[in-house]
Amino acid sequence: MAEKITLTKQDRKKVWWRHQFLQGSWNYERMQNGGWCYSIIPAIKKLYSNKEDQIAALKRHMEFYNTHPYVSSPVMGVTLALEEEKANGENVDDTAIQGVKVGMMGPLAGVGDPVFWFTMRPILGALGASLALSGNLLGPILFFILWNVIRLAFMWYTQEFGYNVGTKIAEDMSGGLLGKITQGASILGMFIIGSLVQRWVSISFTPVVSSVAQSEGAYIDWSQIKGNADGIKSALEQYSSLGATGLNQIKVTTLQQNLDSLIPGLAALLLTLLCCKLLKKKVSPITIIIALFVVGIIGRVIGIM
Repeated sequence: MAEKITLTKQDRKKVWWRHQFLQGSWNYERMQNGGWCYSIIPAIKKLYSNKEDQIAALKRHMEFYNTHPYVSSPVMGVTLALEEEKANGENVDDTAIQGVKVGMMGPLAGVGDPVFWFTMRPILGALGASLALSGNLLGPILFFILWNVIRLAFMWYTQEFGYNVGTKIAEDMSGGLLGKITQGASILGMFIIGSLVQRWVSISFTPVVSSVAQSEGAYIDWSQIKGNADGIKSALEQYSSLGATGLNQIKVTTLQQNLDSLIPGLAALLLTLLCCKLLKKKVSPITIIIALFVVGIIGRVIGIM
């Protein structure tokens, strides 16, 4: 009885590394087939010693293939398991291998976009941008490192999961696992982006609602403040107890202050929701950006913003 051929961890790591370049030869006819074929070459060489068998294996992997580049890894893992079974004489034909690839690539493509493009990248980008806005050079560096560590780790462990589970992964897909992952990722992404609205979106309405003269003791009497260290200390102490309204005798209340007293950040939230609704209606992001510039400039000129 011939010794069973098995892909070692080192063999699978070679495939995993090559899989990083899945879209390196993307084409309009069969899309990612070239990158897929390049990725699986180390496994094919290990499983098939005969050159004709190697050629046949590569030919069946030159068929159409297209999915999200990161979630392609579990498909690769399952395919490696099938190729290993075929190389060891199991009844696995070319149609079965291609069928598993085609059957998995569609549902997984629907998971990759919300998890990576709409959740992970915005969260890490927001983290990096927040640091960069405060002048910290670690912002872009942190984004680059975290993104690639998460990406590489995800691709390795999901490839291993696919390889170890083999064709049984289809049962997980039909059981709604992917739907739950997609839903959870979408909820997390919405929560994180929502929490960043107040920090990233700045809008202020300047119309004056009321001007009220304050009584003595409710504001700093600047005529009594001496121009020395003691005077500065006294002004700061009064400001600490009175707040911003204590700077002037006339207390001015703006529309923005009234809105903030009701729900802080309400205007920013409404503006964000409006932009989301316009994007959902297929309005171009460029159009929205230009409109925001125009509205902001007009608002500033007429004195309402």
